[in-house]
Amino acid sequence: MSSTPTDFLHTTVLLNEAVDALVTTPDGIYVDGTYGRGGHSRLLLSRLGEKGRLIAVDRDPQAIVAATSGATRVTDPRFSIHHTSFGQLVPTLAALGVTQVHGLLLDLGVSSPQIDDPARGFSFRFDGPLDMRMDTTRGESAADFLARADERHIAEVIRDYGEERFAIQVAKALVARRASGDPVRTTRQLSDVVARAVKTREPGQDPATRTFQALRIFVNAELEELEQGLKAALQLLMPGGRLAVISFHSLEDRIVKTFIARESKSEVDRRAPFAPPRPTRLKALGRVKPGAAEVQANPRARSAVMRVAERTEVAA
Repeated sequence: MSSTPTDFLHTTVLLNEAVDALVTTPDGIYVDGTYGRGGHSRLLLSRLGEKGRLIAVDRDPQAIVAATSGATRVTDPRFSIHHTSFGQLVPTLAALGVTQVHGLLLDLGVSSPQIDDPARGFSFRFDGPLDMRMDTTRGESAADFLARADERHIAEVIRDYGEERFAIQVAKALVARRASGDPVRTTRQLSDVVARAVKTREPGQDPATRTFQALRIFVNAELEELEQGLKAALQLLMPGGRLAVISFHSLEDRIVKTFIARESKSEVDRRAPFAPPRPTRLKALGRVKPGAAEVQANPRARSAVMRVAERTEVAA
């Protein structure tokens, strides 16, 4: 039986903390850059006044369906949702007549409904087609990438995006299987190949974890998308507006941390030492992790980190 967008439950991570950090004025314009199943959006709407506005985007068609139909439909007139990625926020909002916002939230990574649906191919816990695309209407699936890429490229992806020590061995095994006439097309096939190639396992972690993460990040260009979303935040946030980003692994968090740190410092251009220093465009407001109670109730929250920053008066 095929799944529907409401078949899978999702527990929103850092729900209250994110909304508390984001909302500075109830009548402002806010953006949920990763709608998912609407946990953050619904709480945001409850905090907004009559003149407030919430614009959500998501590149997963199932998230759009969940927000616009059935029992999970959002009917609030202050809300709208758009099928696009947060890397495209500037043109998406411009088409709506919006050039500045009071707050932007990015909840990165993959959601529980995506992980728990075997048809999406995100998890090695279920057997299904090796797809991994967040936007199933476009782009190349993980299986298609593994069917055409050379050994070196596959190894680079697994090493760079999964931080897998045995990336070369995994890539060799995948290419060897492909050469035998039986390329990897399902999550179980990939998991089996990786299990034989990864010689040592981290305690409590499946050997396929890092390879699955790497392919998902690569197929969806997640790190490039994050860079574009952060740049969009600088352009869109009005003075005093807030940026809140929830990350779930070190590669994402490193990008966010570096970005906020760079934009929170006044630096002199070494190529023009007599020019005025570059003004700070952000003020770092802190780092938040889930409490023990949340982690116990939702183990997937244990790796989450939220970083919050505020836009200064300096023009973009």
